[in-house]
Amino acid sequence: MNVAELINKEKETAFSFEILPPLKGADSYKLFRDIETLLEFSPKYINVTSHRSEVEYRTLPNGLFEKVSVRHRPGTVAIAAAIQNKYKVPVVPHVICSGFTKSETEYALIDLHYLGITNLLLLRGDRAKNEKNFAAMEDGHAHASDLQVQVNDFNKGRFIDGSEFEAPSVPFSYGVAGYPEKHEESPNTDSDIYWLKEKVKAGADYVVTQMFFDNEKYFSFVKRCREAGITVPIIPGLKPITSQTQLTVLPRVFHIDLPEALATELRKCATKDEARQLGVEWCVAQARELKSAGVPSIHFYSMNAVNSVKQIAEKVY
Repeated sequence: MNVAELINKEKETAFSFEILPPLKGADSYKLFRDIETLLEFSPKYINVTSHRSEVEYRTLPNGLFEKVSVRHRPGTVAIAAAIQNKYKVPVVPHVICSGFTKSETEYALIDLHYLGITNLLLLRGDRAKNEKNFAAMEDGHAHASDLQVQVNDFNKGRFIDGSEFEAPSVPFSYGVAGYPEKHEESPNTDSDIYWLKEKVKAGADYVVTQMFFDNEKYFSFVKRCREAGITVPIIPGLKPITSQTQLTVLPRVFHIDLPEALATELRKCATKDEARQLGVEWCVAQARELKSAGVPSIHFYSMNAVNSVKQIAEKVY
C-alpha cells in the first residue's frame, strides 16, 4: 500500500515522522530507541533521510593535504530495511539527486526492489557545503523531475542504458516536496506551483511540505495548488523548535519565516528547556488547528526533537 493509500484510508489525521541514519560508525541503538518512543502513536510510515558525500581535506604526514570524499550518514537503504523488518511499519527512504550518479541511484532502486521497499520520497537535495549553487554530479540528475523519469523508467522495466528487464510486479510509488513559502531558487510562487503540478502529472502520488510555523501559509499553499488542479494529498510538515538558536538558524538554512509572535516569545526564553517547551506548545497549537481542518496526515521532522514530538502527539492524537 502506498503512502497516499495509507493516509486516505484513515478516518482521522494520520501520524508520521522522519529520522536520520546514524552517523558513520555509530550504533543504531539510539535510533531504534527514538523510533520506539513514537511507535505508540501508530505511525503510518517512517521517512529515512539520505545524505550526500562531502569533500574534506586531510593533512598527510608530509604536511600536504589530501582531498577525500566522506559520507557522514551512510546506510539509508539498510536502515530503512531494518526498520521495516523490525517494526513492520512502512518506510519511505529519501532518494536524492545531490551527490549521486544515475548508476548509483539505479543500484539503490534495485536494492530497494529486492527488499520489498516500494515507497520513496524523491528530492533534489541540498547543494554541497563547498558549493555556492547546486551542481549535479557528473552523470547525475539536476532536478527531482529528472529523478522521476528514472524511477518511472525503472517501473516500466527499463535501465538507464536503455536495456530492458522484467518490470517490478509492485512498482515504486513516490512523493515530492512542496514549499508553502516558495523554494529558495524559484522566481515566484506561480512558477513554484507550475513545477509542482508538472511533478504530480509525471507521477507523484502526494506532496509533503517543507516545515512552516504559520498555518495560514500552508492553507494558502493548498488553496493555490487546488486552484492549479493539483489534487493529490498535501501533507503538512511540522518541526518543533528546540532551542533559541533556531530563531536564526532555521530561517537561514531552510529559507522560511518565523512568525513575530513566536520569535518574540523565543527571545524571552532564558534556558534551552524553556525554548523547548515553547516549541512544543506552538507545535501543539499548529497540529490541533491542522487536524481540525481535516488534513490527511501530519508529518513531523523529529530530528533531535523526538521527546518534543512525543509530547505533541500525546496532546494531539
